[in-house]
Amino acid sequence: MKIISPGHALALLLSAALTSAIAAQPEELERPSFHASQSMTVRATVEAIDHQTREVTLRMPEGDAASFIASEEARNLGQVAVGDVVNAEYVESLSIEVVANEGFEPESGELQAMARTKEGEMPGVAAIDTQVTTATVEEINIEANTFKLRGPDGSVQEYVARNPENLKRAKVGDLVIFTVTTSVSIVVEQGPVR
Repeated sequence: MKIISPGHALALLLSAALTSAIAAQPEELERPSFHASQSMTVRATVEAIDHQTREVTLRMPEGDAASFIASEEARNLGQVAVGDVVNAEYVESLSIEVVANEGFEPESGELQAMARTKEGEMPGVAAIDTQVTTATVEEINIEANTFKLRGPDGSVQEYVARNPENLKRAKVGDLVIFTVTTSVSIVVEQGPVR
């Protein structure tokens, strides 16, 4: 698990505060923003399990089988039996916001958290990972429909705008905040027959 430095944490908190403060100013509501997310849920049945080797075979609803070796981090594997049901959910989201920059330099940081069920309970885990990266708008070329961003490493890259109108709503010097969040939860339930 990565831990962000106090400097990165401060930059992230200030960026969030800046975003909140700017959201209250009507003239800044015109800046571009984008949000998208996708999720997937899978429900499978334990078809076979070898507690010695930690090999587990799951049967998917479509009939396909998948086998894997559960890592030592998979706590409480001894509680799992053939017929138990594994529920897994994966969610990924992307948010891009353009805000007025009040002197911030591009930064990058990551926050992670994980929780597991207690010893002796049916296995379960939830994990979340959020990566925040900021970049500064270095150039906007409306005629060519392109813009350039300077990232945390100092490199400048050029991009083509998907929506040319967004170029008119941003300014050189603006801060672009990219937030990518992924979360996974896996819960094992006792099957109907044990």
